[in-house]
Amino acid sequence: METAEKLAILAASARYDASCASSGSTRRGALGAASVGGVCHAWTEDGRCVSLLKVLLSNRCRYDCAYCANRASAEVPRAAFETDELVRIVVSFYRRNYIEGLFLSSGVFAEPDTVMERMNEVARRLRRDEGFGGYIHLKAIPGAGERTLAEAGFLADRLSANIELPTARALAVLAPDKDGRAIVGMMRAIDGRILEDTDGRHRSGAARRNRAWAPAGQSTQLVVGASPDSDREIVTLAGALYREVRLRRVYYSAYLPVSADPRLPGSPPPLLREHRLYQADWLVRRYGFSTGEILEDGAENLDPELDPKSAWALRHLDRFPVELAKAPWEELLRVPGIGATGARRILESRRAGGLSVEALPSLGLVMKRARWFVTVHGRAPAGAGKDLGLPRLRALLSDRPATRGGVDGTAPAGGTRRDEAGGTHGAVPVPADGIPTVPAADPLQLELGIGKGAA
Repeated sequence: METAEKLAILAASARYDASCASSGSTRRGALGAASVGGVCHAWTEDGRCVSLLKVLLSNRCRYDCAYCANRASAEVPRAAFETDELVRIVVSFYRRNYIEGLFLSSGVFAEPDTVMERMNEVARRLRRDEGFGGYIHLKAIPGAGERTLAEAGFLADRLSANIELPTARALAVLAPDKDGRAIVGMMRAIDGRILEDTDGRHRSGAARRNRAWAPAGQSTQLVVGASPDSDREIVTLAGALYREVRLRRVYYSAYLPVSADPRLPGSPPPLLREHRLYQADWLVRRYGFSTGEILEDGAENLDPELDPKSAWALRHLDRFPVELAKAPWEELLRVPGIGATGARRILESRRAGGLSVEALPSLGLVMKRARWFVTVHGRAPAGAGKDLGLPRLRALLSDRPATRGGVDGTAPAGGTRRDEAGGTHGAVPVPADGIPTVPAADPLQLELGIGKGAA
């Protein structure tokens, strides 16, 4: 098979993996460089990085995960790169300014240690033989040995082990070859090695001289909508991963029907759901919200019509309006329509003595939302400051964005994998004898120290 044909197949096969990002690393070399802010990259409208060469080493796989386009039973063209072949492509593309880095994953075509070693060999050749200093993200294969993982962390900027589904019961039905505890175990091993490396370099005083181990940390991917798991279970798991194994990012990838299977829903979830999960994720990672605050009062799914911060604010109107002339940073970040940039500018304006109601639109606030929740020196923005009633205020805060797919909110045939939904979960048709007994607490969540549905 010609190299160009392999590239077409293996690049197409890799597009379903959303867990790549190109930030958080500093690395210098004779060819290329990754800065602290990441390689220079572009993003598609659905949020995927397009500046990395994103390919699989091989799309042959022993596993038969129902939701995967490369599952063992799928009738798709199969291909695999030779090490020299892929190294040549990366260097050639870099010299042509097509890419700034490499995202390399693979189907599990052999024993995990063998697959991991093959990917390491590509990264090793790029780093040591070609002097490649650009960004490299490697997929960590659960089950790979300690030595192989150790080398991967020295070669790559970021590692990722994809957990894919939020509960062990979902994995048992849709990905019976995978072991959720093994995946979490790999994440713990990566986290432990990062902490050990960081501590060792600081204690030796060589933090600036020595190359860090996986300096951009680790990430994972959750497939949304392939199983009937609720947003509460997804958000709770993500929060536990941030807390327990210090993930840099959880990426959410909307389920896209790629093959007929009675265990799977026949259509993808609404396009808003993934977007809502990313918004909730941001509140947990950056804005100081707990996972329990995102979904309160027993709610199982995020509100499809409101961003999670606005939904939280409507449940806690007693905490508003916030007086911007006095509120601390943490309180500012909880106001709908105020992000980190807006909060910083508010604090700067306060120090300069120039904060006023009239100046708010120029500070980066989304006034459509913020106006209903703030005052400045006791004054509310124009049109706000009166009791509109909860239904009217909810209507004013509603996003109701146009979907990227069809008018019904579903993805067009052959369209993007990223779905952004936030509402109901359709029942997944599973053969009666294919549903395992649901335990009192899901083993995957117990592995992370959380109970089923805990927040």
